[in-house]
Amino acid sequence: MNEKPVAVITGASRGIGRSAAIALAAEGYDIASISRSIDCEGIENLGPEVEKHGAQFFPIGLDISCTGCHAEAITDILERYGRIDLLVNNAGVAPLLRSDLLEMTEESYDRVMNINLKGPVFFAQKVAKEMIWLKEQIERYRPIIIFITSVSAVHSTTNRTEYCISKAGLSMASTVFADRLSQNGILVFEVRPGMIETDMTARIKEKYDKRIAEGLVPQKRWGVPADIAKAIASLARGDWDFSTGMLFEISGGLNIRKL
Repeated sequence: MNEKPVAVITGASRGIGRSAAIALAAEGYDIASISRSIDCEGIENLGPEVEKHGAQFFPIGLDISCTGCHAEAITDILERYGRIDLLVNNAGVAPLLRSDLLEMTEESYDRVMNINLKGPVFFAQKVAKEMIWLKEQIERYRPIIIFITSVSAVHSTTNRTEYCISKAGLSMASTVFADRLSQNGILVFEVRPGMIETDMTARIKEKYDKRIAEGLVPQKRWGVPADIAKAIASLARGDWDFSTGMLFEISGGLNIRKL
């Protein structure tokens, strides 16, 4: 049995997932890093960054949309560490092609929903069952599940409808998991990023640079992955242990309603 807590992070090869892995390693977690492939530059570069903090790094290749593959990945983690203390459900994609709602295809809808919603929900379900069992096995065990959603859960973008719907669904998933798992002593949180400068947003950067400067985001800057990682680290530390089910929006003020 691993003495240190273990964090499992999906979509860890870049962006928010990568920053979260490094931040959690600094908080004392060993890291199980899940990405579609472990043979990529992002994962190869992440290992040394995690190990720099004295943490173990365990890369796992998994397409989160393959629900039949989840059990093997979770078994591999448990065989190596004997525990899962924190799940950061971060994996997600944008549509391959932005198209108007009236032109959205079923293929694009299914791809986004399988990766952004169905996969994370059933992965969290399997991890939660293991956490319930581990509560009886590990002294002072503090299991946590964090869903990474998006302001697109509540802000309409009509040329990527499938993404908005997937994040709205994942937001509700966080709520119902928090409700159900509260009786088992498992904390569940939603972290809702705003406009974050990542590979996913690179193709719209020029368009939104101007809008952000004009005040679309009250703090007048892009968010960066480290902004989200700080929130995840705070939840992992136990700073919000009497707040299960809470939504933490990290968006530079996009949550402010104004006339």
